[in-house]
Amino acid sequence: MPEYLRISGGKIYDPAHGIDGQTRDIHIADGVIVASPQPDAGARTIDARGMVIMPGGVDIHCHIASSTVNRARAMQGEEHATHVHPSRTVDGAPLRGGTGVLTPSTFTTGYRYAALGYTTALEAAVSPTGARQTHLELDDTPNLDAGFLLLAANHEHVIDLLDRGDERAAIAFIAEMLRRTGALGIKVVNPGGVAAWRRNPTHHVVESIDQPIATSAITPRRILELCASAAESLGLKHPPHVHCNRLGVPGNVSTTLDTLRALEGRRMHLTHLQFHSYGQTARGDFTSGAAELAAYLNHHPHVTADVGQVMFGQAFTLTGDTPLEHTLWKLTGKRYVSIESELEAGCGLMPIEYGDKTFLHSLQWAIGLELMLTAADPWRMLLSTDYPNGGSFLTYPAIIAQLMSKTLRDEQLAKAHPRAARRTGLANLTREMTLSDIAIITRAGPARALGLALKGHLGPGADADITIYHHRPEDPKAMFESPRYVIKAGRIIVEDGDLRAPVRGERLRAAIEPNEPGDRELRAWFDKRGSYDVSQFGEV
Repeated sequence: MPEYLRISGGKIYDPAHGIDGQTRDIHIADGVIVASPQPDAGARTIDARGMVIMPGGVDIHCHIASSTVNRARAMQGEEHATHVHPSRTVDGAPLRGGTGVLTPSTFTTGYRYAALGYTTALEAAVSPTGARQTHLELDDTPNLDAGFLLLAANHEHVIDLLDRGDERAAIAFIAEMLRRTGALGIKVVNPGGVAAWRRNPTHHVVESIDQPIATSAITPRRILELCASAAESLGLKHPPHVHCNRLGVPGNVSTTLDTLRALEGRRMHLTHLQFHSYGQTARGDFTSGAAELAAYLNHHPHVTADVGQVMFGQAFTLTGDTPLEHTLWKLTGKRYVSIESELEAGCGLMPIEYGDKTFLHSLQWAIGLELMLTAADPWRMLLSTDYPNGGSFLTYPAIIAQLMSKTLRDEQLAKAHPRAARRTGLANLTREMTLSDIAIITRAGPARALGLALKGHLGPGADADITIYHHRPEDPKAMFESPRYVIKAGRIIVEDGDLRAPVRGERLRAAIEPNEPGDRELRAWFDKRGSYDVSQFGEV
């Protein structure tokens, strides 16, 4: 590749700079977007007339690299042995080997994201002692700048420090774990609920954020407050990334709203919000709570969320919420794994299939779309499938098409369980998202929420991560399934649907200074409870 690349004649969608379909040229030098042409006789020009240009996609919440993901791969050996993806090629040959749909190999994951026009992704849940493996897996995942979130809210030592009233030591401990693991931010999963399960599996249910967890005076509210204080004092660019208590339970929208009010006025990110948006009928059945949640979020600009859209078909539940996964296993009887990691965090895994004739699955699909279509500010209600929990990231083009077309939504709603239409407001929503809206929820919004100043836009100084699509307003699914070009760090990595060359991605991590109190706490914890020496902890 030449050091200079010019993209000419395309319609640019760059919401961060208020550019909505204007025709402009883009100039790239040394992997960065620059303001003006550079003198270079050998430079390549891409003729993008009739095409749509957006920043590279940013997946704000996915599970692609961790010890948990590796266990999911092992549980799906038959899929890896048999699956060939016919629409993805390298130099004209189909990808084979390790190409299962739901939990593909590391390198296949990087290829598939690139083939959709995505260039950045955030692994959403990693235990502290699992961080080293995650770095190794991300090193083997091409074409993506990637980072991960550190599971901290149910760490036994964090809860013990809080129980002793030593918040300062707890924050120092979290800071040192973030620094040593190279994480981007803090992940909160079922705060207190996983620790309660660990301490007493027969009395673990958390019904309220003010309920003390087993054998402790600490409540979920207190853990939330600690994590928010840690993020603020450490200057983390991304706020606490919160998986609320009571995921998947009828009426859990009240718990979600309590969680929001607990951190009123403080920055937070709610993840896979669809799973936390359930109302409850007088008979105790599921109904949509999306309108109530959207109304709150519309008036609280300090909160961002990703939706965790469910799509019909095969999926794989993969979570740090071990009591939730145990409950799913009891309900379904499917093959299941539950693991406790070093008194730090848990993980649970189980395959699932979402059916459009199943009431709850139809309701989940409808609530996700309802949340995105009723959000007043698309910058704060972002696209995800909680991959692979709600489905593969390969379904993003189909989701985008449904957001852009009421006709497509109505067609799917007609096939879904009829009670789902009565329990949500989806049928009455006429909004159809624009290309600018799509650029926000898949690119500009996630980059802003993560604090990635060089991602999600096409202004001077931005990383030259760019996707160019054939403009196909009559078929947005096909448009977003197959970009004409994908450019990563100024290099063309996808052209005409073929992967030309992999690019090594950069690691996204928080800038944390060493702190002696945190180091002492971490060493003392490992000396007392760790299964290996603290010198082996974190990055390779």
